[in-house]
Amino acid sequence: MKIWQGLTCALALATLALWPVGDALGAKVSGRTSTVVEWFDSANEHTIVPVFQYLQLNVLDIADQGYDFRMYGRLGDDLAGERNASAKSRLYFAYVEKQGLFLDTLDARLGRQFITTTAGASLMDGLRLDYGFLDNYRLSVFGGGDVTYYEGYNAKDAIVGGEIAGAFFDKSLHLGLSYVSKWDGGNLGQELFGLNAELDLFEALHLYSETQYDYLSDRVSYFLLGAKYYQNPRWNARLEYLYSLPVFSATSIFSVFAVDEYEEILAELNYTIVPGWRAFGRYTHEIYPEFSNANVFEAGIEKLRTARWAGYLSGVYRSDSDGQDLRGFKARGSYLFNQRVLAGAGLEVDVFDRQINFFDIDSGKDETTAKRFWVDGTVFITRAVNLQAKVERIESDLWDYYNRGRIRLNVLF
Repeated sequence: MKIWQGLTCALALATLALWPVGDALGAKVSGRTSTVVEWFDSANEHTIVPVFQYLQLNVLDIADQGYDFRMYGRLGDDLAGERNASAKSRLYFAYVEKQGLFLDTLDARLGRQFITTTAGASLMDGLRLDYGFLDNYRLSVFGGGDVTYYEGYNAKDAIVGGEIAGAFFDKSLHLGLSYVSKWDGGNLGQELFGLNAELDLFEALHLYSETQYDYLSDRVSYFLLGAKYYQNPRWNARLEYLYSLPVFSATSIFSVFAVDEYEEILAELNYTIVPGWRAFGRYTHEIYPEFSNANVFEAGIEKLRTARWAGYLSGVYRSDSDGQDLRGFKARGSYLFNQRVLAGAGLEVDVFDRQINFFDIDSGKDETTAKRFWVDGTVFITRAVNLQAKVERIESDLWDYYNRGRIRLNVLF
């Protein structure tokens, strides 16, 4: 990944150097830089002090030709000299895109980018083409290197796929079929198919479904079926069924082990009490084949910022007959003192009940409490510059406590 660290640095320097050139070429340059310093204690009681320089950059309509360049990445290091994965540099995305390439309905994107389909998702270094035809249809194809597999550049670590989608019945019905294959060291690791459907009825009810099929294992690995009622402006309700089965690469040792499926039934209600105040309630029934099922109840209320105050309060209760219970709540409040200063504080408390030796029917139960407190603040120096800070304390019955903090300087341009 060192090559990407160098590329991120080079892009950042090039941005500063070529900014006047961008203006001369008629390109619109915008973005954000963030300088971040953090500190916390690791599991082995070493103090980690990572420092990051983030850059989000948008260069639009380069040379008045309709080419856009977008990137987001960071340079990272640890001031304490510890080798810690959290302090590494990252390039999240960096690509050039063009709408209307050769044809008005053909769009292209080249570079590091997120690929998301019902068949699968990945961070890819490669090319994506999107072609619209017959007004209601779209065909997408993509291919390149799969960043999740490789640490350097290897042509044998690749991802290839595509998606075809269409809209029917005055665009009230949307259907999509997708395909993704991933290669690890030249060997086929995953081959997945996806099918998604969305149907809007009477501008009141939204039905949706997603299915992922693992071709190498010959089984459905993911299925989602849901419905959302949204006609009333003050409240909406959602009902979902989820089925999930882990998918491992065929080149991984984990692919030979048996895995358990997971199922879930969820019901949720959101309600706007008055403008600026809203509440929610959620029930989830978790279904496990080898363990007892669990019931999870969540509820909360939120105050949106319409003047000075904002905040939320929510609670959760999870219960199952095996004794793996959870009770907890979280709360946060913030106050805008003036146009320059915003401050807040929060608290999270979770109490876990666990059976110490699950397969020993004579064993007792253990209760563990974990707490997190924090204060945070933002100073708006100008419209384009703000300084954020956060300090938190994490306590647990298992490992005592540790503190962590963050200071972040954001500059918009």
